[in-house]
Amino acid sequence: MKFLSPVDATFMRMETARTPMNIGILAIFRLPPDAPRTWLQDLFAHMRSLPATTPPFCYRLAHSPRTRLAPAWEIAPSIDIDYHLRHSCLPYPGGERELGVLVARLHSNAMDTTRPLWECHLIEGMERGRFGVYLKAHHALLDGMGILSAIMGWLSADPTVANAPGPWAIVPNADPADMIEPPRLTMRTAVAQAGHALRAANELQHTLTRMTRRKDNPYGGMYSVLSTPKTLFNRQITHQRRLATQRFKLSRLKALSRATNSTVNDLCLAIAGGAIRRYLMELGALPTASVIASVPVGLARQDGKPGNSVAGFVLPLSTQIDDSLARLRSITAITGRTKEQMRSMSPSALEQLTLLGLTPIILGQWTGLSQKIPSLFNVIVSNVVASRVKLYLQGAELEAAYPASVLFDSYALNITIVGYADHVCVGITGCRDAVPHVQRLAVYCGEMLDEMERAAGLPPPPAEP
Repeated sequence: MKFLSPVDATFMRMETARTPMNIGILAIFRLPPDAPRTWLQDLFAHMRSLPATTPPFCYRLAHSPRTRLAPAWEIAPSIDIDYHLRHSCLPYPGGERELGVLVARLHSNAMDTTRPLWECHLIEGMERGRFGVYLKAHHALLDGMGILSAIMGWLSADPTVANAPGPWAIVPNADPADMIEPPRLTMRTAVAQAGHALRAANELQHTLTRMTRRKDNPYGGMYSVLSTPKTLFNRQITHQRRLATQRFKLSRLKALSRATNSTVNDLCLAIAGGAIRRYLMELGALPTASVIASVPVGLARQDGKPGNSVAGFVLPLSTQIDDSLARLRSITAITGRTKEQMRSMSPSALEQLTLLGLTPIILGQWTGLSQKIPSLFNVIVSNVVASRVKLYLQGAELEAAYPASVLFDSYALNITIVGYADHVCVGITGCRDAVPHVQRLAVYCGEMLDEMERAAGLPPPPAEP
């Protein structure tokens, strides 16, 4: 067995009927020009031709007296590929709306914890000769960067390459059993981890002192959580989800980055902040204080390693500022300082920082008192890079990769931004009942980019084909 890390175990125990801990990637492909009518059926047959042998897709939760207190992974003795791999077809005409409805429904359902915690859905029937692959996993098994890396590692930059049947059937670099610790090592590992945790606690204390001193963070910082306003995003949620998507040309963001002396990541945060400001204003629900975002940051990890390797910080999105470029300057100042502070922390201290941030959310979900516990933030906004080159599946070009993320009770909105080739893909996950008209946020992200380009004096972009 391999015991879950404290963060992974936390995600496992946070799952409730209203908060399935699912993350996913919706990859949209264009059929090859010469694809026969049976191309998708042939692809599905290829995908189900081999069982899951690649970590962590071959892992399941162990069930024994020891794992009642400390959950652990074990290699599944047999895996029914027909349970994990599904084939769906959209109702005509198979547009973005029909696709979004199907994937939102799939993303809303919790997974069977007696099996490996992942599913893959091949979706045909899309307009303009396209199809989708939706890969879904439990947050304890893979974090956002992990599931993205899994699907990107399955694809190839060469359209002539014959890809493996799926990310679960790629020949691993090592024996999956090597990642499962023998029982005699678990006590030694536990003692070593306890030593790391004690050293990291002292480091975390000193770092938090610096991050929460107002004089060291004149533009905002960790102390922002003390003034987090209540918004409609901080309502009790149901298990039903809605998904919305948006896509930009990366060249537009790079041109705006040069014109404003900011990073593409800061631009994405400012675009999200501007879209949220407009959305809340139209609903008459914009707070006077800035909306606060939790911004996860992916950490270095070993390929194939299960679980989470992520830390994060809180960031005022400056939604109280009307001017879009002034909002961007405020965000840039905060992120620069906070990332510098986080770079000085060890991985163990960063893990403890993550657990510290999750603690109030955990308590709220376990006790049902999430509406009585002050909110630490209002929305989650993250940004990752998938691939800088175009990728292919059996010759079918990957057009876009949209993330679908996890929601917590009283935290009903998640915006995740993925850089792929020459585009940036925005995936917005919202609670169906707590956040009305989620698609408006996607539209407003596009209009906010237009507004920032005009404010920076850039010419309007050419229309995309």
